[in-house]
Amino acid sequence: MAVEISGNTKGLAPSQTRAVQKLFQRTVDPTELVSLELAREMVSLAESLRRRVGVLINRQGRIEEVILGTREILYIPDLGRYRLGRARLRNLRLVFTDLSKDKEQAAIPFDVYADLERLRLDMVVSLRGAPNRVSMTYAYLVPARGSDTAAAATEEVKDAGAFDANFLELIDSVEQSLASEVVQLSGNEVGAVLVGVYDSKDDDPETSMLELRELARTAGVKVIDEIVQKRRIDPKTFIGSGKLQELVLRCLRSGAEVLIFDAELKPSQWRSITNSTELKVLDRSMLILDIFAQRAQSSDGRLQVELAQLKYNLPRLVEKDAGLSRLSGGIGGRGPGETKLELGRRRIRDRIAELEQRLSKVRESRDFRRGRRRENQLQLVSIVGYTNVGKSTLFNLLTGSQVIAENKLFATLDPSQRRLFLPASEEEQASGKSGRTVIVSDTVGFIRKLPQELETAFRATLEELYDAALLVHVVDASDPDAVRKYTAVRKILDQMTLGDAPELVVCNKIDKTSDESVAILSRELQGIGVSASKKIGIAELLSRIDRLVPTVVRETQRVAE
Repeated sequence: MAVEISGNTKGLAPSQTRAVQKLFQRTVDPTELVSLELAREMVSLAESLRRRVGVLINRQGRIEEVILGTREILYIPDLGRYRLGRARLRNLRLVFTDLSKDKEQAAIPFDVYADLERLRLDMVVSLRGAPNRVSMTYAYLVPARGSDTAAAATEEVKDAGAFDANFLELIDSVEQSLASEVVQLSGNEVGAVLVGVYDSKDDDPETSMLELRELARTAGVKVIDEIVQKRRIDPKTFIGSGKLQELVLRCLRSGAEVLIFDAELKPSQWRSITNSTELKVLDRSMLILDIFAQRAQSSDGRLQVELAQLKYNLPRLVEKDAGLSRLSGGIGGRGPGETKLELGRRRIRDRIAELEQRLSKVRESRDFRRGRRRENQLQLVSIVGYTNVGKSTLFNLLTGSQVIAENKLFATLDPSQRRLFLPASEEEQASGKSGRTVIVSDTVGFIRKLPQELETAFRATLEELYDAALLVHVVDASDPDAVRKYTAVRKILDQMTLGDAPELVVCNKIDKTSDESVAILSRELQGIGVSASKKIGIAELLSRIDRLVPTVVRETQRVAE
């Protein structure tokens, strides 16, 4: 049991400190809101010390914290170690003394009502001394019913000794009413609130939020609520301190455990937000990294994802910050001559150096395989495109493979290579020859705002593109945002100095949209329409590949990093 007094202990005499510490020895019957003996002792202490006295009582009737304030204010300590329970309540009630003699003044100040909502306390109870008795005012949360303001019910009791209601029954009814606000989740589902903040330069928040929603679904997160704002980005909290508090309350009411921002938060912004809430806080890059960590199957892929995560989290590793521990469980312990922070950072840097060395060997292995492919006079055809446009489905159809193909973002992370036997041309058929053989590579999908750490980590994977004789650029013909996503991929290819590489645009999923839309998109992108799932247009695709891939091996000079 804790024996350290929280709050304003300055100026206390040793005898006064001992008197306050005796409160830790008091217990309350679990069915009582507060015992008359404890109420009298707290009022007496408050009057003698001329400062507010408060206690936090758990549902077993044990006093967990004793708090001292000023005459007007009581500062509640951090309650992070007391986890939220059923109906998202803290399983703690705050009992405090009110030294005001003004009967017209509210017994429970506004800031205490705010703490009731913000900290999700079971109840708050205000005690006032009166001749021959102690009066009591208590408040508890009620469903907000969509309101953004705190909702609480308040009851007054003239004589605390005459209060005979059963606290456990009362709090049970409170929890049942609050449970209507909490979104029901199944199994291991995690509820999240998505947050999009866009300045005037962002012209399409809806598209960006739709993509964030798909990323959340792919990561196995249930989206409970979405908040979109058009405003200037706050340099400290990204969304503004007032809006952040409102956002946290909405999460607590609905039962959401995760906040996901549609942006890459700066380390200082991320720390400010995590220091303001116990919720897990992710930005867009963290979410993508989490998906990559789930999806990576090969040892190469896992190494690349771990490297990207370590590089991204290193600037966010700060002293006494619980936020990172909610993401990765924390790193390191205390060592000789080093603080936990310094040791954690050093271990991360050592691990980064080790991973980079291992990935350099992966690059050498890929170089060896490329050399063997050149010796065998085999051309490489790489399938590229935005994530979830059907690249893996097309790859499976062309090569008879069974790589993972799901209606989720980043279903494929580990590149696959298979032989593709092209049909013989008329001349080859006339001379009795068979068609050519090429190697087809299925690559990881691109996405807007891809974390720089992932681009760097997957450079060894994407280096295959430099040796490709043809890039088959797949777009989703049924997606209204197809042109924008095509442009986003082209921008990334240009950054990789692959803008001049031979390209064949393939408008996939034509079975899910109208012929007119397919014709317009095909003309705009100068591509051909296919449906990998329905096997439509595949013969024309193979013929185009055969015509565009050179018959003589062309030595391609790999672009230096």
